[in-house]
Amino acid sequence: MSEKSYLSLGPFTIFDVETTGFSPTNDRIIEIGAMRIDLDGTVSYFQTLVNPNRPIPFAVRRLTKITDEMVADAPHFREIGNKFLQFARNSTLVAHNAKFDLAFLQESLHRNNLQLWQGQTLDLLILMKRSHANLPSYKLQYLREVFSLEDDGENCNPHRAMSDVIWTQQLLKISLEKLLKITC
Repeated sequence: MSEKSYLSLGPFTIFDVETTGFSPTNDRIIEIGAMRIDLDGTVSYFQTLVNPNRPIPFAVRRLTKITDEMVADAPHFREIGNKFLQFARNSTLVAHNAKFDLAFLQESLHRNNLQLWQGQTLDLLILMKRSHANLPSYKLQYLREVFSLEDDGENCNPHRAMSDVIWTQQLLKISLEKLLKITC
């Protein structure tokens, strides 16, 4: 199946958030990264740290390598929420475990009295389970190893938004191409 067929299902905005914890209502976004792929294959990026207005817990700092100092001068979500929505406008949002990322996005938009995301969303986790049934795990880092996903070398940081976006995009292509091949 050609790449053109995969792209014809878009445009896609693959996104990922890093957060201070697991609760969209009690925790905050500390980083958002996105890659938009338009129908013609044009790729654009959106990435920013976000000041959560609270300390980042030690476990999160250890996992993401994002420190309080790194976000101290970063914009607050209210400053970037509409910019992200504009970036993703008229595309399908894609995330690995979209329920988590979308819950944080929507809660953050709501908390800041910004328009909610009203477009389509695709969960790569569900897509991978359909296209590659019976894998022992569907965690992003496991899938990264199984499919020998590419990274950009020095900027490859698991549990950082843009690295996770790059791997999610590669898995999206793998899944959609397999499903397109099956249905054709």
